[in-house]
Amino acid sequence: MRYIKYIILLVFMVALVLLALANRGSVSIGLLPTGLPYAETLTRDVPLFGVIFAAIGLGLLLGYFLEYFREHKYRRQAAVKNREAATLAAELAQIKKTSGIDEDDVLALLTK
Repeated sequence: MRYIKYIILLVFMVALVLLALANRGSVSIGLLPTGLPYAETLTRDVPLFGVIFAAIGLGLLLGYFLEYFREHKYRRQAAVKNREAATLAAELAQIKKTSGIDEDDVLALLTK
């Protein structure tokens, strides 16, 4: 299974390298539309593959954070249930200890 994972990762990396090599042309990225003051100072020339990789990375990061916040209520519920289960397990152990249920039945018969 590990080798399949490495093969898929290798194919993905080769595809990214080919994408970068095919899109080496320079594009202008501006923060403001042309015609506004200071628009020319906020413009940079970057390779197209940089824009593509930045968009992919930003999308992955945004998706990760949205999913993290969406699952928050389920993680909180799981933590509450884990605390409840630990409390009940401790209570059960205390009840078994005080009532003698945890002892061996054969030993209990021999001591009577």
